[in-house]
Amino acid sequence: MLFLLRTAGTLDRFANRCGRLLGWFTLAMVLIQSLIVALRYGFDGGSLAIQDAVTYLHGAAFMLGLAYALQANAHVRVDVFYRTLSARGKAWVDASGCLIFLLPLCAFIGYGSWQFAASSWAVTESSNSADGLGGVYLLKSLIPLAAATLMLQGVSQLARALHTLMQVESGGEARASATDTATEPTTDTKPEPRTLVREVAGEASA
Repeated sequence: MLFLLRTAGTLDRFANRCGRLLGWFTLAMVLIQSLIVALRYGFDGGSLAIQDAVTYLHGAAFMLGLAYALQANAHVRVDVFYRTLSARGKAWVDASGCLIFLLPLCAFIGYGSWQFAASSWAVTESSNSADGLGGVYLLKSLIPLAAATLMLQGVSQLARALHTLMQVESGGEARASATDTATEPTTDTKPEPRTLVREVAGEASA
């Protein structure tokens, strides 16, 4: 169980650090977008490369922020029945969701986008516009990278769910054994003091 907790803790710290980094990406995106507005309406100018930079930052913040959102429990979820479940029930739902839906979906996205990104890397794809920002292959690489980071966070969620289930099971077995011990009849019963007095008095009179 300690291994599960350590694995989940390591993956959670990784997702948390990525989320903090992406926060700076969001701030940079806001500042650059403000610069674009100032150049367009204040100086009647602009730059296509700067506009592409906003797109790149937005794509990075969105795609790589999926794992952090999962770690922070910020994804939209319908918890009408989930919130009424016990800790064991919630752990079963989390573990089943990771194994049946999340991890296979991440594997499908990663496998399907790998060739898409590899083809872009093979030709070092750049912008179609002469004034655009290069490195389109980096932008396309965000898709398999997002699938990989989301899968790692899914493994963390699965590890925590399994730890909860194992903890509940061990706790239930301990309580059951304690109950059996408490209700088990004792064969080594001592006679009451009055019974001993009557037996000794009978032997003395005899």
